[in-house]
Amino acid sequence: MLKRTFDVFLVVLAVPFWLPVVAVVAAFVRLKLGTPVFFRQKRPGLNGEIFEMVKFRTMTDERDAQGQLLPDAVRLTPFGKFLRSTSLDELPELWNVLRGDMSLIGPRPLLVQYLERYSPRQARRHEVRPGITGLAQVKGRNALSWEEKFEWDVHYVETRSLALDLKILWMTVAAVVFREGISAAGEATMGEFRGTKPSES
Repeated sequence: MLKRTFDVFLVVLAVPFWLPVVAVVAAFVRLKLGTPVFFRQKRPGLNGEIFEMVKFRTMTDERDAQGQLLPDAVRLTPFGKFLRSTSLDELPELWNVLRGDMSLIGPRPLLVQYLERYSPRQARRHEVRPGITGLAQVKGRNALSWEEKFEWDVHYVETRSLALDLKILWMTVAAVVFREGISAAGEATMGEFRGTKPSES
């Protein structure tokens, strides 16, 4: 309850700062990428329960002759890269925080299909609400391997505290300013997680 109160208090307190930014970014997304302005996708949250996460759209809908979406690297525009590097695309998730789907701090909510690919230890990341930012994000973000990210996620679950949350918030500001770990090596964003070999779990 303390963590939930902390989340709501900070988000509501900061409304005069983030709401105008959301309005401006929404206008630019509409101008640069068209509609829809928001990207909505089902993600697993606390205890693996599914919710709809909301972000700003960062990619076009370009498709090939067969109607299939083109690779992320092709659809991710310079404007979209800017939104991602500054984490402005994450701002609409504050609505998810207010709804109780997410927390400010916690493991990032990933794709639903990954649920069956986690090892028992990796699945512990769902013992807490997912976050807008988290320990894995300030320790390297997409520059980390999936296994490294999940280890940081589980470490957060095992050691979480209000003091740690405050530290992660501060480290997030630095990570955003220096735009660290935006994408994985050789990837426009982050490659698909296909599961961990038993010897590595």
